[in-house]
Amino acid sequence: MGKTLSTRMAFGEELLKIAETNENFVVCNADTKTCGLEKFGQRFPEREFSFGIAEQDLVGSAAGLAACGNKVFLATFATFASMRACEQVRTFVCHPNLNVTIIGTHAGLQVGGDGATHAAIEDVAIMRAFPNMTVVQPADAVAARAIAHAAVDFTGPLYVRLHRNPVDDVYDGKYQFSFGKAHTAAEFGTDLTMIVSGILLGKALEAAARLNAMGIGVRVLDMATIKPLDDQLVLKAARECGKVITCEEHSVIGGLGEAVCALLSEQLPPPVRRIGVNDEFGHSGPAAALLKQFGLCAEHIAEVAKDFCK
Repeated sequence: MGKTLSTRMAFGEELLKIAETNENFVVCNADTKTCGLEKFGQRFPEREFSFGIAEQDLVGSAAGLAACGNKVFLATFATFASMRACEQVRTFVCHPNLNVTIIGTHAGLQVGGDGATHAAIEDVAIMRAFPNMTVVQPADAVAARAIAHAAVDFTGPLYVRLHRNPVDDVYDGKYQFSFGKAHTAAEFGTDLTMIVSGILLGKALEAAARLNAMGIGVRVLDMATIKPLDDQLVLKAARECGKVITCEEHSVIGGLGEAVCALLSEQLPPPVRRIGVNDEFGHSGPAAALLKQFGLCAEHIAEVAKDFCK
């Protein structure tokens, strides 16, 4: 494991660096501390627009700027982007297929004392249901920086899902990101494939190493693009391994697991297990404790996989 930084801060800091030499985008903020882009206006005052705590206005105005030919990034908490401004994202961004990147921070369970109202565990299900929307999620700071560069050149509606707390780096400087392409993060064998998105990748890799010591060979795929899936790599892994587990810090309803199951059920139905939040709300608490409580830890992932392979 490498150094530690949250995916949200890595993405925001990288976008600030890119802005120094690339003038082809503007930023819309919601007067919240999201990913460091609240500092964008101090450095580039003519390229930043602040709308206060008014996410519907934020998204609607970002759509208006995009309709005038601008590349627009907007930043707010994932729960507000996906629910409070849901209609605006659907009707004003996705329907006209505008060039707006929505940065949804503080995703998943990691919202500390903010509780159930701020825990975004439904956002992927909402965003991936919209036509024209692409959904991505980095596993660490290295991937977040790479996605920031890719997002600047991306055309169309894009949802970038980022997390609140620091996470150990899984990747090094050789990592490359491509929309719609998964990455084989580990190859211990072909007894089982784990398909993971976001910061649970590190925990899945830890679980895979434990299983390898037990004689169970696991392939781990990092599905940084949740929509569209890397269909070819998922199908290849299912054919070669025969069993699939999905891991996500999101509800098991409508997220990565269901996307994988939909693909496999139509083309190559193997046994699948989904690890995620099981149809309940998040709540307040330390991030590590919440992940363990909801079974989103290396120990539980390894237990599910071991039982699955019996």
